[in-house]
Amino acid sequence: MGSTRTRGPDGDRAARLLARLAVLAAVGSLVVLLLALGDGGLLVVGAGLLGLVLCAVGGWWFVAHRGAARLVGALVAVAAPVGVLVLYAHDGLWVTALVLCLCWAAALACARAALRRSSPARENPGIPAARPERPVLIMNPKSGGGKVGRFDLVERAERLGARVILLDPSAPADVAELAREAVAEGADLLGVAGGDGTQALVAAVAAEHDLPFLVISAGTRNHFAMDLGLDRSDPSRCLDALNDGEELRIDLGDVDGRAFVNTVSFGVYADVVQRPEYRDDKAGTALALMPDLLLGDAVRRLDARVDGTALSAQQALLVSNNPYISPDELSGAGRRPSLDDGELGVVGIRVEDAAQAADLAVRGSQSTGLTVLTAHRVEVTAAADEIPVAVDGEALRMPTPVVCTLRPGALRVLVPRDRPGVPATVPPVRWPRILDLAFGRRERPAGSSS
Repeated sequence: MGSTRTRGPDGDRAARLLARLAVLAAVGSLVVLLLALGDGGLLVVGAGLLGLVLCAVGGWWFVAHRGAARLVGALVAVAAPVGVLVLYAHDGLWVTALVLCLCWAAALACARAALRRSSPARENPGIPAARPERPVLIMNPKSGGGKVGRFDLVERAERLGARVILLDPSAPADVAELAREAVAEGADLLGVAGGDGTQALVAAVAAEHDLPFLVISAGTRNHFAMDLGLDRSDPSRCLDALNDGEELRIDLGDVDGRAFVNTVSFGVYADVVQRPEYRDDKAGTALALMPDLLLGDAVRRLDARVDGTALSAQQALLVSNNPYISPDELSGAGRRPSLDDGELGVVGIRVEDAAQAADLAVRGSQSTGLTVLTAHRVEVTAAADEIPVAVDGEALRMPTPVVCTLRPGALRVLVPRDRPGVPATVPPVRWPRILDLAFGRRERPAGSSS
């Protein structure tokens, strides 16, 4: 996470071979299409694209409308792919469609493997850490559906010499103040077993006093723990850092003086999480509010200045502590390959009708409705004096303009020496890059003769 390791010649050869296989499979799909032109090859492609467009249009109607329009949208979203499959079967096109899909899937799989092989391997920059003498851990027994109790985290932590502050779910506490009191009493490490919002509050105190911080993956999604390479299936393994740990230096996000470890969201998502019922019924609350937030009286448009780039009339804006590998973080599936690159990730969305929804479905990151940037400073403005903001999933309201920045290397994180690690991440497939890998000029080592 930070430093890199250059590839050896075997890695270069493997990347080149995989890239050539990707190109071969892509060419194969074109050959299949050309051979099938007289037997419905164009119909296969045309019907597939039409099905994708109709599915996106139906999805837009479903989330942006109520009543009959929502019902029609649901029917269209389901009927479109089903209709395409029926057409393929009825006209005997399923074999051509299957071969095309297999060729293209093979092309993408080889392309991603080539990119993974060609990317510099990131080395673990952790340094051996001294065992803390007076660690203090704050634990939320409700987080993650009761993981603190299920994994006996309090007892295990105390056996390792930590003092545990167990929060009372019936009496909300100021966890940042609890952390400050622990520091005043001599704590030499702060840690949290809880959600990412609580992690951020205590991490800010640890960074303020230059103390190591321990992340215990006892939340629901544990995005921060995942990107640190920690074990999310067994949070008790995070406690191993108290005996055999190493320290990472990572960046800490800042939104108007409040720390964040993952993301700050503005717009539609931030509006939804403000509602009290959201915690108990996320999907139902979102569906109930979306029509007003997208097209109705509650429509809110945001403007942002991302370093020197202006974004206008955005429906949703997400700012992350270091960039995600792709915009998939909007669905919770994204990962950050690094937490110490010193840059914010920015994703803006502006989809105002069914046509733009279809464009986003077909063109993805190339769509005009999606903007993906990196920056050192993001300033968000709106017509209102105050706007909803979701900071690591926590619902807040902040006065405009809201400014997001990054504090490079501000947080010392103590992690176990033995941990699963961050899963390999691959940049989006760009065919010019694949062609360059497959047929581009080989780089010669420095000092070699020609």
